[in-house]
Amino acid sequence: TKLQRGVLGALITLDVHARDIVKQLVDGDVDDVNHFDWAKQLRYYWDKNTDTCVVRMSNTEFAYGYEYLGCSGRLVITPLTDRCYLTLTGAMAVNLGGSPLGPAGTGKTETVKDLSKALARQCIVFNCSDSMDYKMMGKIFAGLAQSGAWCCFDEFNRIDIQVLSVIAQQLLTIKAAKDSKVSRFMFEGREIRLIPTCSAFITMNPGYAGRTELPDNLKALFRPIAMMVPNYALIAEIMLYSEGY
Repeated sequence: TKLQRGVLGALITLDVHARDIVKQLVDGDVDDVNHFDWAKQLRYYWDKNTDTCVVRMSNTEFAYGYEYLGCSGRLVITPLTDRCYLTLTGAMAVNLGGSPLGPAGTGKTETVKDLSKALARQCIVFNCSDSMDYKMMGKIFAGLAQSGAWCCFDEFNRIDIQVLSVIAQQLLTIKAAKDSKVSRFMFEGREIRLIPTCSAFITMNPGYAGRTELPDNLKALFRPIAMMVPNYALIAEIMLYSEGY
């Protein structure tokens, strides 16, 4: 059936990546758990103390989200995707956001979405426009903080510079609450609950007409990753492979 085909396609995509990793580890004579080539992979463990699944990458650790995301396809993982994951997980560990930059079609949004699938978190993709104001963004951030979901703001630098400086203040409030590990905090004049798994990510196309430069206080809250042109040959090969060719 179509559903089974989708499940198998996603499984094969992940298994091909796992096979490639094992080959790399064997070729590189990696024989230590602390070796960086092993530590930099996205790894799943069962934590017996908390009786739950945890996801580790380099020196970061996240609780698995158990969010039911349906039967959806998975992204072909290339070395570029792995590097992007490393930066994003490193940013989330210190309660910052991630900001993949690069031209259209390099998989900025898809990479964020795929990392959310890997950690089983709900990820909402939001296309930004210059008509967005701080009240609208405040409502989105309040919803994220209360639900623990992720949001990826696409083409974030389309938003007006005046609004961006207010957004920086809103994000700083949420970051301060996450840093102090509170369960409730004041946001935009009202007290709301905080689920600390919430994160905000932004993607940008630098150098296009009608785009603004981010203010410095906002830049400080996001860790930038340059996304270059992906390896199309590898992606095409694995996509065909996963469909049974």
